[in-house]
Amino acid sequence: MHRRAFLIVLLLAVSALRAAAPNLAPLDAFIKSELSRANVPGTAVAVVLGGEIIYAKGFGIANVDTGDPVKPDMLFRIGSTTKMFTAATLVSLAEEGKVKLDAPIGDLVKGLAPKISRLTPHQLLTHSSGLADTTVMEGPHDDSALAAAARALPDSLTFAEPGKIYSYSNPGFWLAGLAAETAGGKPYADMVAERVLKPCGMIRSTFRPTAAMTWPLAVGHGPEGRGKAEVTRPLADNAGGWPAGQLFTTAPEFARFCIAFMSGGKVDGKQALSPFVIEKLSTPHVAVSGREGHYGYGLTVKDEGGLRWLSHGGSRTGYGSFAKMCPEKKFAVIALCNKSGASLPRVVEKAVELALGIAPAAPEPRKKQAMSAEEMKRLAGTYGNGQATMALRVKDGQLVGAQGGVFAKVGENRYLRPAVGSTPETEFIFSPGLDGTGAYLIRQGRALKKQ
Repeated sequence: MHRRAFLIVLLLAVSALRAAAPNLAPLDAFIKSELSRANVPGTAVAVVLGGEIIYAKGFGIANVDTGDPVKPDMLFRIGSTTKMFTAATLVSLAEEGKVKLDAPIGDLVKGLAPKISRLTPHQLLTHSSGLADTTVMEGPHDDSALAAAARALPDSLTFAEPGKIYSYSNPGFWLAGLAAETAGGKPYADMVAERVLKPCGMIRSTFRPTAAMTWPLAVGHGPEGRGKAEVTRPLADNAGGWPAGQLFTTAPEFARFCIAFMSGGKVDGKQALSPFVIEKLSTPHVAVSGREGHYGYGLTVKDEGGLRWLSHGGSRTGYGSFAKMCPEKKFAVIALCNKSGASLPRVVEKAVELALGIAPAAPEPRKKQAMSAEEMKRLAGTYGNGQATMALRVKDGQLVGAQGGVFAKVGENRYLRPAVGSTPETEFIFSPGLDGTGAYLIRQGRALKKQ
């Protein structure tokens, strides 16, 4: 009787779990339609709930030349979503006292330009260093390239005082990666593998293309946008930029990192990440201008609907990705794509809706608003960050760009410039900076300072 009663209880428990499990079956058709709509060859998607991977599938084509299908365990390069792995590695070293997050990086890494050497790991990891952005997709493939690239960065790349403005900067993460390499005494790729990838059970994940090619691999495609997909040859690689966006991983392995991150650092009952690392990465350190959110260390942090969401997207030649976590619900979704800049955000939101019953928020309508003469006068001027320059002027009662196009106000401190020639329509955000004393124009997370 006892054995029978036990079996009945067990069956009831299993039935209850099955009843509680979300129905993700509609996600399959939605993903296929999104691949077609966005003209993306293939994707691998994983969903985590309650500390378990409840969905891991591949869709579409891994290589348009061969027609090979995407399998869920294929490697993709994830672009800037890599940054959370760089941050986790550096913070783990800080926990051991090998790095001081608020001390000048020049105390640890020698041979840097003077202004750059005074930046701190905290400023680098939060994009508050005042460094402009640049990305070099192709370059050397050996480990020494990182130190060479970081030491070659000129002081002219610093366009604002540290701590004054959030401005997305890939070179900041090159420097963070070199700090991890220097503090750990091993090449950057080996440090990440030792401190993050292997503890999380991410055995296929790697930065090295010659290692990635030994596993099933989704080939990268271009161009960015909805153009017809073509295989990118050769595979773009630059070891000097690995810490900012060049990790190869699979959707299920990325999901293991998310499980650990949302479970006090544990995966498979073993401690893979320390609570200190998790806390530092998920703290909302710096406000992101124009968005209702902050940047932690390698993660965007946003409170919405009474829940805290952690996310990051990635884009690089041939690939794109998006990962989103809700630690309170122990939920995560990862979408990896094999086309430049593709991240399938609608797929991510559909997974949230199906798994948690949370529908995506409706986008705020952009309505043109009146702009006063005083406001136009405040905005007029020349803005730059060492990599780009923009000039605005008032002409015939309108705010216009030096290259043409009348700027329209579409929200509080939000302005829209129409397409000009080959330059597409672009939204700009005006910000007084983190302390309210500056004047910046921001586009796609990159700031330009008023001269």
